[in-house]
Amino acid sequence: MMKLSLLLQVCTHCILRLFSLHEQACSRPSMEIPILSAILRELAEHEVDGANTSVRETEDLIGVEYVNEVCRVCRGILQFMYNDDKGMLVKKNHACDFAAGIRDAVKQEGHQFDSFSLEVSLPLTVVEDEQAIWSYITKKYSSESWFTEKFPSVSITVKDFLKLSVTNPLKILLGVKSDESSFRIHLIYTLSDASDKNQSIHESNGCYKRRKIDDTNILKKCADLQKIEGHELTRNSSAECRDDEIGSLTFPLEKVNQCCSLVFQCFKTSIHVGGRYLKYSRNVSQSRWIIDDERMGEASVEEIIGNNILPICQGDSYKFHAAGREDIDVRMLGTGRPFLVEVQNARTFPSDVLIKEIEMKINSLESKLVRVKNLKFLGSQGWEMMREGEAEKQKQYAALVWISRPIEDDDLQKLTSLKDMQILQKTPIRVLHRRSPLEREKTIHWIKIERIAGKPQYFLLHLCTQAGTYIKEFVHGDLGRTHPSVGSILGCRAEILQLDVTDVKMDCFQA
Repeated sequence: MMKLSLLLQVCTHCILRLFSLHEQACSRPSMEIPILSAILRELAEHEVDGANTSVRETEDLIGVEYVNEVCRVCRGILQFMYNDDKGMLVKKNHACDFAAGIRDAVKQEGHQFDSFSLEVSLPLTVVEDEQAIWSYITKKYSSESWFTEKFPSVSITVKDFLKLSVTNPLKILLGVKSDESSFRIHLIYTLSDASDKNQSIHESNGCYKRRKIDDTNILKKCADLQKIEGHELTRNSSAECRDDEIGSLTFPLEKVNQCCSLVFQCFKTSIHVGGRYLKYSRNVSQSRWIIDDERMGEASVEEIIGNNILPICQGDSYKFHAAGREDIDVRMLGTGRPFLVEVQNARTFPSDVLIKEIEMKINSLESKLVRVKNLKFLGSQGWEMMREGEAEKQKQYAALVWISRPIEDDDLQKLTSLKDMQILQKTPIRVLHRRSPLEREKTIHWIKIERIAGKPQYFLLHLCTQAGTYIKEFVHGDLGRTHPSVGSILGCRAEILQLDVTDVKMDCFQA
């Protein structure tokens, strides 16, 4: 059986995997592969005839050199060799040497962490070859008694063997524990299908490649990649497999000269900084707004806040989230609107002192367009606070309204007597190009009217509504698409001239 493993061009670690001797190898991460090969050769010398191995076969086995080229199964992964980003071959002596390279790369990234989790992604070819060889071995020897008695029913995978080999040395080198951490060290192996089997192999000292990444989209950038969680190779054989085939492979296997390429990435799950913002300008959008390469408005809330938080957290990028949005010409006043800045791959966690400095810096900007309050560092729990009560939230508004006739006392009575009035709103004409054509039922909780001295056709409309109510359309009716409306209730034309949000009633980020 060991001879078969060698003839399959399998490396020493893969042979140990096949015989479930991985614990012995993984417990000695500083042992170099040539030493392991010598031990394996010694085991071959003491091989008994229990597997019907002839004396001649045993002598042949002892004379076989253990694979020091690229392993046909793991493609160099368990030999701790890989191609770097320049296509140069890098060879590490043992697991500790390999782990030291990972440690150096982590330190270059500058992350702060007290634990880590190790993740490994393999090319699909490696996984398929593992399964194929298992199928071949099982088909060839499953009827023999020595196979059923001594051969393991399940073997550890390449990915799990690598993690077992590297995790403990990495814990020692980094001085932290390994668990389901928000800080992840990711080894991504890829294999080029177009690589020439006979191309020459160059060597270099090698280094791991750094890349900025998005932790919600990390694997989409790797074309020949499959991340398999909880994968186990079992002894399932294929009835259609011929004696000279291993799944899609032909036996004996051809040598391979191309090992996998390795991309190293370390990243943290997103952290959140939250608070409430106030917007004092009618020419500032909530998010960055570009149409035909032309900016709409003089700035955005997203950029003013996010660009001041990102450098402090030393993240790769950020996303801005808010509890609803106001139009560019609508001010956000009163208690402010709850928001979250999601910082991706943050290298530092801001302290309370730094958070206060960020708040002061934003609020002292010369433009005075946006102000923040109650800024807090929320780790990864920010979404829970935002979702809490969001569906039931209420909003209060103040609107400057013009009607086509002077307002009368009866008009005031009609409007202010309305309590928890239900209205139907079809998607407004002004947003039909980007929103689905739906009909929504919304609630107007209360209305108050404030006259303007000397302006009989103008008044201030104060109202509290259910979240998601289109206020502009509630005033003018949107050609009958919102009913009832202020215009239909008063029986005249009504237009909204200015609108402010004065309160967003949510519990999160209160003082």
